[in-house]
Amino acid sequence: MEKDRKREDLDDQLAELMKPDGSEGKKKKAGRKWSGKRKILTAAAAVTVLALIRMVGGNEERQVTVQTEYLTRGDVQEKLSLTGPVSGTDSVDVFSNLHSQVTALYVKEGDRVEKGQLLAELDTGDARKDLDMAENAYKLAVADYREQETAAANGYSKAVQDYGTAKGNYERSAALAQAGAISQVDLETARNEMNDAAREMASYRLVDGRPVPAESYELKIRDAEYGMQMKQEALEDTKLYSPIKGTVVRVNTRVGRFADETGEGTEPLFVVENLDSLEMEIDVSEYSIGKVALGQKAVIRADILNGETAEGEVAAISPTGEEKGGGSSERVIPTTIRILNQDTRLMAGITAKAELILNEAKNVWTVPASAVIDREDGSWIAVLKDGMVRWMPVERGVESDIRTEIKPRGETELEDGMEILISPDPSMEEGTAAVSVPAD
Repeated sequence: MEKDRKREDLDDQLAELMKPDGSEGKKKKAGRKWSGKRKILTAAAAVTVLALIRMVGGNEERQVTVQTEYLTRGDVQEKLSLTGPVSGTDSVDVFSNLHSQVTALYVKEGDRVEKGQLLAELDTGDARKDLDMAENAYKLAVADYREQETAAANGYSKAVQDYGTAKGNYERSAALAQAGAISQVDLETARNEMNDAAREMASYRLVDGRPVPAESYELKIRDAEYGMQMKQEALEDTKLYSPIKGTVVRVNTRVGRFADETGEGTEPLFVVENLDSLEMEIDVSEYSIGKVALGQKAVIRADILNGETAEGEVAAISPTGEEKGGGSSERVIPTTIRILNQDTRLMAGITAKAELILNEAKNVWTVPASAVIDREDGSWIAVLKDGMVRWMPVERGVESDIRTEIKPRGETELEDGMEILISPDPSMEEGTAAVSVPAD
């Protein structure tokens, strides 16, 4: 057998080392001689190795080496880590659709501003001309209305007078016709004149009993008034104000450039954010969102923090999901994390990682995640006891990426200091002889 051959070789080498110095002189080429001390030490080492091999004997092939740790209690946290951009809690883009040149800039990036603070002014020349024209159109519409109002009043007054005259003439004609003094034709003529006068009087539009111009003249005034208001607002828009209190984080214009022409064509002139309170947006998988709740605490990490962390909490969860993208059928739910620290070094525009604590267990039995083996009949751990591997049924509890809570299952009893196999071979049989070696 190979093992016996190795032992015989070792015995031969040991015997060779124990020979006197002169016994090998002619058989070997000249070289460095071994001292007596060196031979003794070498021989002793060889004897030790041989003794160990003989002590293990026939059991060495059945014994396996395993890595273990002692069972202890500890805390376990199930966490969800996702990355997302940091931004202010309130952000406003300031645009202008006026084709007017910027004549003055009053802020730069990084400036803090109050709500209503003036950011920039635009050239007012075209806006004032447009407003003047609109005001003239409005005045013309009003003057036209007044003229029609006077004409309506005069016309209605005459129509009322003509109706009164025609009505009196008809009443006299009716009395004469009854006496046979005039013919029926004359009576019909008088009646027709009265009816014509009545229709003329009814053609006038009355409001509260007073004749007014046709409604179309009022519409002209309203249209002219609306146009004037638009031009007035356009003139007011030549002054750009901050809609919120915050910090100017972007300025995409300069003096002399037209307001409706920014760097990329569609960028806002200014971006103002409330950086006193920061938040970050993360996309939570539909498979994990059920474990996320409003008010849930989060730990924020980012390179800019240099190893420190910031505190956060879940402030909003979108009521609808959206596509994850990348060809995946998975849906994600946009979730907002409010950063609670006011003095953090976090800043808007960077990417950070939010770590949500989904579940937590304290002072429980914990083992490495790799120590728990799942089979059809449940979960198991392997224990090294008296040099033998023993399988024990357990239940999984709270799990982190590296540690798992275990609970007794069936008649299992967990005890402090049990020697747990860190990564047991699932095919390892009950009662396998094993020896523990230090973990790498």
